[in-house]
Amino acid sequence: MIVPTPGAAFTSASDGDARRDFAVRSAVSARLGIGSDWATVNQVHGAKVLEATHGGSLGDADALFTSVAGLGLAVFTADCAGVVVQADRGVGVAHAGWRGAAEGVVTRLLEAMDGAGLTAMRASLGPSIGPCCFEVGPEVASRFSGFVAKTEWGTDSVDLWSAVTAQLGGLPVDDLRHCTRHEPDAFSHRRDGTGSRMAAIGWWPA
Repeated sequence: MIVPTPGAAFTSASDGDARRDFAVRSAVSARLGIGSDWATVNQVHGAKVLEATHGGSLGDADALFTSVAGLGLAVFTADCAGVVVQADRGVGVAHAGWRGAAEGVVTRLLEAMDGAGLTAMRASLGPSIGPCCFEVGPEVASRFSGFVAKTEWGTDSVDLWSAVTAQLGGLPVDDLRHCTRHEPDAFSHRRDGTGSRMAAIGWWPA
């Protein structure tokens, strides 16, 4: 598990799948000093944002935020980017795959938090697939003007790291540029088709 700053954490494959295994979630929560009843969403690869006032699944969305101290928020990834945004009086998290990033899910999260009176202070970007490996077709590349790169084998890719960082609007970012396809202690759907997921967790320590 990586804890770049108090209030943000990213699990690794060696931690287990906290989405599916409550024992894993309980162990991770104990290490972080938060409750295990995380607020989560049914991720649909879009840009909808929900406000969390309690734990449990909140419905279809790809980002959520809260001003409830100590309430853990989580999204789950296995190549997509997990983002934690820490604010003066709360926290938000976003699941940013290429569809969500193209629709501005991180921008929408910041807007929702600002609308709720929360001032974003800094962000953390967890491990996700790098431009070295994120091969895409022209229909995807066309949605990421300025963020098209090349894979290690010479085909078009998207620099998801930079695309997501750009949506953070100049916030200080703890940027964990670990490519999940290369990182042995990461779940990667592109590498091996896994159904397991890592967690990006945010909470407001107050």
